[in-house]
Amino acid sequence: MTLLTKLNDDMKAAMKNKDKESLQVIRMLKASLQNEKINLGRDLTEEEELTIISREMKQRRDSLAEFEKVGRDDLAEKTKSEIAIVENYLPAQLTEEEIRQIVSEAIEQTGASSPKEFGKVMGVVMPQVKGKADGNQVNAVVKELLNQK
Repeated sequence: MTLLTKLNDDMKAAMKNKDKESLQVIRMLKASLQNEKINLGRDLTEEEELTIISREMKQRRDSLAEFEKVGRDDLAEKTKSEIAIVENYLPAQLTEEEIRQIVSEAIEQTGASSPKEFGKVMGVVMPQVKGKADGNQVNAVVKELLNQK
């Protein structure tokens, strides 16, 4: 089942259940996928779909951080519930231990020995964790482990 098919099925279910919030988020996700499909002029690969859904999640996480920073609890709560809905369309998220393991292997693989080689390590790690981990979390783990070298 493609992601677009799953979104369509979930959209129908949300309409039947009169779940306006889920419906709104699903429509936004579907629109993002369709816009990208139109821009490329072809069907999207699974990896491209994952990239788009990850981008939507990142936008919501960034918004949540901003809302919390300025004390807008009403908008923060709405954004948290949107994040919960978007998570349904992402693969299972990696634990911090799993991220540390991947980063450690990447450091060994690249032979990185100082924080100056951050980009080299991130270049190896990010394709492995794409859609499965928050980039900020991965960034923090890479910095921490490189600073220990």
